[in-house]
Amino acid sequence: MATALITGASAGLGLEFAWQLATAHHDLVLVARDSERLERLAAQLHAAAGVHVEVLPADLSERDDVERVAERLRSGERPVGLLVNNAGFAIHQRFVGGDVAREERAFDVMVRAVLVLSHAAAGTMAGRGRGAILNVASVAALMASGTYSAHKAWVRSFTEGLAVELKGTGVSATVLCPGFVHTEFHERGNVDMTSYPEIAWLNADSVVATALADVRRGVVISTPSLRYRVVSGVVRMLPRSAVRAIGKYRKAVEAPDDGVSS
Repeated sequence: MATALITGASAGLGLEFAWQLATAHHDLVLVARDSERLERLAAQLHAAAGVHVEVLPADLSERDDVERVAERLRSGERPVGLLVNNAGFAIHQRFVGGDVAREERAFDVMVRAVLVLSHAAAGTMAGRGRGAILNVASVAALMASGTYSAHKAWVRSFTEGLAVELKGTGVSATVLCPGFVHTEFHERGNVDMTSYPEIAWLNADSVVATALADVRRGVVISTPSLRYRVVSGVVRMLPRSAVRAIGKYRKAVEAPDDGVSS
C-alpha cells in the first residue's frame, strides 16, 4: 500500500488519520512538533499494525522545517501516495488588538504550509500518475469568524482549484470540511465550547472514515454527516449580512483567551 504523510499527526484528527491508515496497512510519515510524542505513537502503530512508520519532527510555522517536509514528499524512496495536510490550531483572539505574531504563525501553518506541501506533493504525484492530497478545512470556511475562517476559506478554495488542475493526471485533491469534532483541538486552544449542544459534535473516527472514503472516490468537497451538509447548504444560501451577524454573535459569547495555542 502507498505511504501516507500526515501533518499534525500527534493529536486530534491527525492522530485518528494515523490509526485508520495504519490499520489499513499504509506505511506512514508522521509530522508534528513534539518528537517524543511522535516516537511514542510510531512505536504503538508499528506494534499494532506492523507498518513502517517514519517520524519527521517539524514546526510548520518555520519555513526551513516546511521545506524539509516538502523534500520528503519529493523523495522517490518510499514515495508518498497520500498527503494529509491536517496541522492547525485555534487562534481564539480578536484580530484588532490581538497578537499579530500569533496571527502570522497561524497563517504560516494553515495556509503557507498547505500551499508549499501541496505543491511538492502534486508535482511529484502527477509525475508518477497517481496519488491523493487531502487538505483539512472546516465548515468555518463558510462563516465570518475571524482569521481562522479566512484560513479555512482559502484552503477550501485552493483545494477546489487544485482538483481542477489535477484532473486527468491520476492525482486527486479533496478538502475535508467538518463541523465541531470531539478532539483535543478546542481544549489545547483554551476555547470554551460548553455552550454547544451534543448534537453539534462529531466523533473523530467517523469524520476520518468519511474523509478517507471520499478520497478513494475522488470527491472534492468532503463534509461529514448529513447535519453539517445541511448546515453548509443553508449558510451558502444566507445573505452574507446574516452570516456576518452570526460571526459577531459568536465573538460576543466567547471569553477572551490568553492561552498559548499549539
